[in-house]
Amino acid sequence: MALSGLDWGIIALFFIIVLAIGWITSKTAGKNTEEYFLGGRSMPWWLLGISMVATTFSADTPNLVTGFVREGGVAKNWAWWAFLITGMVTVFIYAKLWRRSGVATDLGLYELRYGGKPASFLRGFRALYLGLFFNCLIMGTVTLAAIKIGGIMLDLEPFTVVGIVSVVVIIYSSLGGIKGVIWTDFFQYGIATVGAIYAAYVAVNQPEIGSLANLLDNPVLQGKLNIMPDISDPSVFVTMLIIPIAVQWWAVWYPGAEPGGGGYIAQRMLSAKDEKNAIGATLLFNFAHYALRPWPWIIVALASIILYPDLASIKAEFPNITDQYLGHDIAYPVMLTKLGTGWLGLVVASLIAAVMSTLSTHLNWGASYIVSDFYQRFLKPDATEKQQVMVGRISTAVLMILSAILALTILENATQAFDILLLSGAGSGAIYLLRWFWWRINAVTEIVAMVSATITAFILVLVVPDEAVATALLDASSVKLLIAIAITTVVWLVTTFTTKPESMDVLINFCKEVHPGGPGWRKVSEEAEARGIELKQSMTKWDMPSSLLSVMLGCIGIYSSLFSVGNFLYGNVIQGSLLAVVVGISIFLLMKVWTNLNIE
Repeated sequence: MALSGLDWGIIALFFIIVLAIGWITSKTAGKNTEEYFLGGRSMPWWLLGISMVATTFSADTPNLVTGFVREGGVAKNWAWWAFLITGMVTVFIYAKLWRRSGVATDLGLYELRYGGKPASFLRGFRALYLGLFFNCLIMGTVTLAAIKIGGIMLDLEPFTVVGIVSVVVIIYSSLGGIKGVIWTDFFQYGIATVGAIYAAYVAVNQPEIGSLANLLDNPVLQGKLNIMPDISDPSVFVTMLIIPIAVQWWAVWYPGAEPGGGGYIAQRMLSAKDEKNAIGATLLFNFAHYALRPWPWIIVALASIILYPDLASIKAEFPNITDQYLGHDIAYPVMLTKLGTGWLGLVVASLIAAVMSTLSTHLNWGASYIVSDFYQRFLKPDATEKQQVMVGRISTAVLMILSAILALTILENATQAFDILLLSGAGSGAIYLLRWFWWRINAVTEIVAMVSATITAFILVLVVPDEAVATALLDASSVKLLIAIAITTVVWLVTTFTTKPESMDVLINFCKEVHPGGPGWRKVSEEAEARGIELKQSMTKWDMPSSLLSVMLGCIGIYSSLFSVGNFLYGNVIQGSLLAVVVGISIFLLMKVWTNLNIE
């Protein structure tokens, strides 16, 4: 489709501003690794929170949501809405612990929490496993979304799209480090939000629809609008709601929603000024991510069902789309072709912003693993700060190239990658929650869980056919998820109780740094007392009850916000108003409980 001169001008201005931010922040980013990867540990909560939201506001996210809505209705979004529980647990329980740890990356925690060669192996292996394999898979899905958007909206070949995006992202993220990434995220998030809201407005005003009311009354959407899964159909209700809420949030490791925090979320928390800013950042992120953002995407997805009821109708209007990239998730960029001059340029810029904000974060995060947890830790311990920053910049380019290759040759749709990531982390999530509060978990526990989850996922995906496990109550993917969780959980529990615990020296040092508190560390506290070592956690009242109450209130408030917005859009004013009251009450009670938390 043809863009006007104004459209191209807006896009060009966007690129100029992004590169300018990278150049400005590069003046301080290259000083040392703490500046390059953690912004000098001086970042405020509001900036970090917006950066987290911008990172998850990737171009593949609206595509993923669109695929969910077209395939299973609005309720299918519980596949990711359930992770709010994980987010709230991170906010009120783990954010302060991460900030206290003082590690450079979340992988650095391994040699603080564990000891000896197993801890070193775990840190080094996961630096490559997560920094390269998982990270490139995530970035590959983001790049895949860019390919689809560029092909439909700009009629560009995949290689051209990947080349342009890669060059710009590599330049500004390698120059500015984490500060460049965060400030660029702040700018890009504003554009992306405006673009998403306007795209929804245009979608409901298409001639075939006419208005939001007409959209919601259209019989084609029968059964697609329900926010909650149909309770009368156990197969749908259990798959879409019960499993995500009861199991998935705590049992599955997923990037951006790791149980106990981790990845780029941990990187942002470690970059915060203090514990209060770390908590504030993650709270802002979860509210914006779950309560505010989904509805513009959902509205566009619902409109796409009326205009393009099946893949054949999309193919008929866009015959140049290759079969590799033809899926329900492509309906989102297809709908964006309806935009007019000027706004089209802004929305294209917003999608570019969504792509680059996610890629830049993952590039900096992945490079931090390679530099801090592999290169400096194992290859060159005496590397200077300048050498480490240089390796970080080289790693940034290499990661982007690998991700581009993955998007161009293997990946086909956003849902595919989501399923792969979900299954590969099944069963390991509980470890990341418990390792902070139970002294008995050791490095071997994590190693065995990681191996078990990977092997199990490989067998279930490539060897076990779906029809062999599907039941009348659960679909094949749900059964495979539960199988993976059960196998890995049993394996790591047996391993924990049959292997030696970490040495008391390591455990006491961990408690001195992080002072997690609680009955799970009683044995360590008693040993420290016997040695005459004073632990701060033994002098402070354990705030876990208040933290858990805060988690519950936070979940109630954010879910009520999500459903309140949805009900207002659906025209259910009374329900929306009642839910808004619940939001207010939750916030009031949360502020009361907040004073009981041990925050430094």
